Amino acid sequence: MASEPIRDPASDHLLTPQNSAFIVIDYQPVQVNSIASMDRQLLVNNIVGAAKAADAYKLPIIHSTVNVKTGLNKPPIPQLRAALSEYPTYDRTSINSWEDVEFRKAVEATGRMKLIMTALWTEACLTFPALDVLKAGYEVYVVVDAVGGTSVAAHEAALRRIEQAGGKMISVAQMFCELQRDWARSETVPAFINLFIETGGTAGIQFAYDKS
Repeated sequence: MASEPIRDPASDHLLTPQNSAFIVIDYQPVQVNSIASMDRQLLVNNIVGAAKAADAYKLPIIHSTVNVKTGLNKPPIPQLRAALSEYPTYDRTSINSWEDVEFRKAVEATGRMKLIMTALWTEACLTFPALDVLKAGYEVYVVVDAVGGTSVAAHEAALRRIEQAGGKMISVAQMFCELQRDWARSETVPAFINLFIETGGTAGIQFAYDKS
C-alpha cells in the first residue's frame, strides 16, 4: 500500500515541521519545584522530550526565561538547557511573555502561525501569552502533559480558559506523531523512536515500526 502524495506542509491544517513553531517558557527550578498538578519528574521528562522533538524536526524554537538577568531567578533546569543548548533565551521581567518586545519579535520573525506552546505555570505564564497570540491571529497548541500549575484546579481551569478562547490541546505523544505523520519520512524515524524511548512510550511505537 502507498501513502497519498504528501500534502503541502506549509498549508496543512495539521502540525508539520514547515508550518509550526515551538514556544517554551520558564522551566526554571523555582517554577518546576512549585508544580502540584502532575508528577514533577514526568513533567521534566515530557518537556525535554517535546523540546528534543522540536529540535529534531527543525521547528523554530523560542525559549523564554524570567528574571535571570535581574538575579531574582535561576536559569532553566539543566536537562532543558542541554536539550536547547543551541538556542538563545529571551529573558524578561513581565509575567506575560507576549508583553516583552524581544520575545514577541522573535515569535513574529518565525513566520509561523501555528504555535506549539509550553510554559510554567499554566495559569499565568502559559495562559496570558496564549490568549494574546490567539487574539493576534495565531493558532495555539498546548502540550498538556508538558505544562503544569500550582494545583490541579489551577492547571485545569487555565486549560479550559485557553480552549474557550480557541486554543487546541495536544499531548507529547501526539506532537511526536503529528510531526512525523508517515513512516516513509525515514530521515526522522530514528529520532521519532528515540523520543518515545526517552519519554517512556517504547513498546507500542516499536511494534508499529516493526510492522510497517
